[in-house]
Amino acid sequence: MTPINETLGVYSQLFMLLAAMVYMVAFIFYALDLAQTNKTIAAMDAAALENDQKVMAHAGVAARGSSRKKAGRADNIGEHVVTDKMDYTSRGVRRNMARIAVVLSWLGLAIHAGAVISRAVAASRVPWGNMYEFLTTGALVVVVVYMVALFFKDLRFVGSFIIGLVTLMLCAATIGFPTPVGHLVPALQSPWIVIHVSIAVLASALFSISFAMNVLQLLQHSRMNRLSEGKKDKLGFMRLVPGAGALENFAYRINTIAFVMWTFTLIAGAIWAEAAWGRYWGWDPKEVWTFVIWVVYAGYLHARATGGWTGPRSAWLSIVGYGCLIFNFTVVNIYFNGLHSYAGV
Repeated sequence: MTPINETLGVYSQLFMLLAAMVYMVAFIFYALDLAQTNKTIAAMDAAALENDQKVMAHAGVAARGSSRKKAGRADNIGEHVVTDKMDYTSRGVRRNMARIAVVLSWLGLAIHAGAVISRAVAASRVPWGNMYEFLTTGALVVVVVYMVALFFKDLRFVGSFIIGLVTLMLCAATIGFPTPVGHLVPALQSPWIVIHVSIAVLASALFSISFAMNVLQLLQHSRMNRLSEGKKDKLGFMRLVPGAGALENFAYRINTIAFVMWTFTLIAGAIWAEAAWGRYWGWDPKEVWTFVIWVVYAGYLHARATGGWTGPRSAWLSIVGYGCLIFNFTVVNIYFNGLHSYAGV
């Protein structure tokens, strides 16, 4: 058996803590970007409105112009700053905070990747053999997917949610599930770990991203309802976020891809179970909750596609599915006894 490089394992944990700190600073800059940009855009809107009123007053049509302006603003709630295609319309707004946040995200990603890779080298195996490794690798996949997506769409509006979630994942791993580097337990010493667990990690990462989108969808939906009722806008920063419908569609697409991966995870797990324990299914707690997650997301996709479940109902159903995923990863791994009890804690 290949010896464990404990020194490199310690450095890996230090890199992970450093990555978490860099992500935390990036999260702060993403939040500052939302606050600062919203303030800038609000000032631009106020100046434009004042200028329009002066022009219309000079032309003697102030009353009618005001009505048209009010109607136009109501029609463009959530779309006058960013379209449903996630393209920004306010070209004059400089987002220096967001640029700094993206640079810090890339720096955090580099350190994070170094921590995961060094963990793998120290153990001479794939770095997802326990809860600590699964969580840190899953967080890495979340950041990689998000940063790659930034090349195609300006998704900086969701940066505070994504990077904030990743920071929580790393803190949970390093504080809640600290596990020294070591060899895999016998049950995991199989080529199936590369296939089964890697797809599960990727699916979980995608579910995490869609969860963030669904939370934003609910916030945007609530905000738009308040504005349509003439109430004060308490979530002004959400002007930088696409409409609830666009967020819902984006989350639905991500969940569709993740669901296919989770289906493969379920099938691959059954095949691995047959090879390891001589049966495909044994109602082990981990197996049961993996299936529960599959059922919830299958129900979500079916209801969203054929049952007309759109808006907040679909978002909540997706969030319930993510809640089951978190329950399966934490409570089931820690408190339920079964053949899958190798969480490392």
